[in-house]
Amino acid sequence: MSQKPTDKHEAKRQDALKAIDRVQAESETVGTSTFVRMADRAQKHFSAADKDAQDPIEIWGTRIGRTAGLVFAIGLLIYLAVTYL
Repeated sequence: MSQKPTDKHEAKRQDALKAIDRVQAESETVGTSTFVRMADRAQKHFSAADKDAQDPIEIWGTRIGRTAGLVFAIGLLIYLAVTYL
């Protein structure tokens, strides 16, 4: 059996603590799911999951092209940082 708080301030305090716990639990779920969704999307993009599975040449060409683009973008960022900073 639970005991009822005798002071109305204590009851408000308990309600506030429960609300804070609920908000923290929900915010962690949203943040985690967003990160997982973005990571999954990036993995599918670089593995060429959107291409025809029956054509291995197209799949490997897409993978190579997307990886080369990523390497080029990182190299360009490094070059710009070294040159202008």
